[in-house]
Amino acid sequence: MIHSEENVSPIPQGQYIPASRFEDLIFTSGMTPRRKGILIQTGKVSSEEPLHIYKKAVRLAVSNALNAAHNIINEDEKLNQILALNVYVNAQESFQAHSDLADFASEYLYEQLGQNGIGSRAAIGVASLPGNAPIEIQITAACTKY
Repeated sequence: MIHSEENVSPIPQGQYIPASRFEDLIFTSGMTPRRKGILIQTGKVSSEEPLHIYKKAVRLAVSNALNAAHNIINEDEKLNQILALNVYVNAQESFQAHSDLADFASEYLYEQLGQNGIGSRAAIGVASLPGNAPIEIQITAACTKY
């Protein structure tokens, strides 16, 4: 496993689990850019700011999701494919570059899993996110035995 900040499951912020599984499908909860339970960035994504200031937050959120997925599989299994990536952006009304922010997450998944890190994707602007996080990411993945 190449990925992760610390390769630990994110700390749930409520009554849920970081990931659930049905057969070979893994569904993560929405992950925000938290390190050890603390958001590293807050606030609405602004069209007046350069996108790169959100890159670290996006990469941490998707790393948290990938860690949650990895931590639910067995030792004799591997993540085989990202099936879906949902990127929720806490955006100001004028913001229109949702897909560009989602590209940071797709790039991270590609770095970790190669072409298998690329699946379908939705980039969605929302009015708010938990803790005023700028981004929340959820993935659906498939796993197989080695």
